[in-house]
Amino acid sequence: MSGPATTYDGEPIAEDAPFGATVVVYRRVGDGLELLVLHRAHDGPDHEGDWAWTPPAGARKPGEDLHACARRELKEETGLEVPIRPTALAGAWPAFAAEVPPGAPVVLDAEHDRGVWLEPGDALARCRPAIVAEQIRAVLLQIGDGS
Repeated sequence: MSGPATTYDGEPIAEDAPFGATVVVYRRVGDGLELLVLHRAHDGPDHEGDWAWTPPAGARKPGEDLHACARRELKEETGLEVPIRPTALAGAWPAFAAEVPPGAPVVLDAEHDRGVWLEPGDALARCRPAIVAEQIRAVLLQIGDGS
């Protein structure tokens, strides 16, 4: 008999959907956009592939409101406390959008060893699995950039 599901660091995960949230952070630079993607560090050098990159995201705790989950994960993983907006992407792992000004300080947690700002096409190509690309596209559609 197994116990309740937990994150890699032992935190309990909600047993009902949605199970977590992703926050696609973007900034406007000149005439374009850049998206923040983070590289997971907790599993060591085996996480060097492009699939180890993702926007800020994390599991929802039991009983936690989805918006609260998204705000908490964004703050924990990047230090950012900015308004977030839901997207039309629903399901088990919805996406939120967060715009930050150029130069906004990003402070990574121990779960990530680096973060980079990428043009939308590069972020889409780098992030895995496919649901992550869907989350990024949902934000791009919401903000009017069909990259």
